[in-house]
Amino acid sequence: MTSYSVKKFYPPTEAKKRRNITVGGSFAYAGLILWALICLFPVYWMLTFSLKNNSEIFGENVIGLPRYWIFSNYTQALNTGHMYRYFLNSVIVAVATILITLIASFMATYAITRLVWKGRKMMNKFFMLGLTIPIHASIVPIYVSLSKLHLLSTYWAVIIPYSAFSLAMGILISTGFMGDIPYDLDEAASIDGCGVWGTFNRVIVPLMLPAVATVGIYTFLQCWNELMFANVFISKDAIKTLPVGVQALSGQYTTDWGPIGAALSLATIPTLLVYVFLSKQIQDSFIAGAVKG
Repeated sequence: MTSYSVKKFYPPTEAKKRRNITVGGSFAYAGLILWALICLFPVYWMLTFSLKNNSEIFGENVIGLPRYWIFSNYTQALNTGHMYRYFLNSVIVAVATILITLIASFMATYAITRLVWKGRKMMNKFFMLGLTIPIHASIVPIYVSLSKLHLLSTYWAVIIPYSAFSLAMGILISTGFMGDIPYDLDEAASIDGCGVWGTFNRVIVPLMLPAVATVGIYTFLQCWNELMFANVFISKDAIKTLPVGVQALSGQYTTDWGPIGAALSLATIPTLLVYVFLSKQIQDSFIAGAVKG
């Protein structure tokens, strides 16, 4: 038998359309690659900045790779600049803030969305007012309150304000997730003998695990790089966080910028890791909370 190869024929208009789509897709990919390079350039510049000396940073080799890789900048930042202590302080503050925000936002959302009581809608509006208040506009009243409570220069001096200002967004995110949980589960738990706390702990909280990533990462990004509260409310070196520690590396007259770049890199790496490894989970959790039905 003779085999024939059949060549697929496209009408002129369809062939032109396919060619236009191919050219358009190529331009789209090229544009996305260019945009990715633009977004990644600050990270590249910061990492190379941390391995240079002042002469390369200011004129000799601003953009290129370091001529001499000065890894001692990281050693100097960790030892002389006490970055390890500031890093640990930031971890303590971030973890405590995330835990408090998660617990408080889940409990408040459960009370607002699952329980029936007079004034719950007004309470929800009250919580949402927190989204409209600029965080740094409340420095003076918070400072006075913390001073009267003798909490200045302690971890609680920043943990409490960070948790309070993250609560509104935590409730807003949790409401989308908790609204998707069928109310039949509450009734079934009640029939089985669960009270309010039992239903919350055994039924609602396990189903809210996707919201943990969203609320936790949002809270982390809010408190990890915050400078103003940490600078005003904490004066002890032993409790200062990373942003304040990096600021303290700058001298009054002369500054060695290599260790400052190393400190900035150390402060930025956790945020980059969160974006790299948890970005898909954040997107999926936002989609899950947005879809109703």
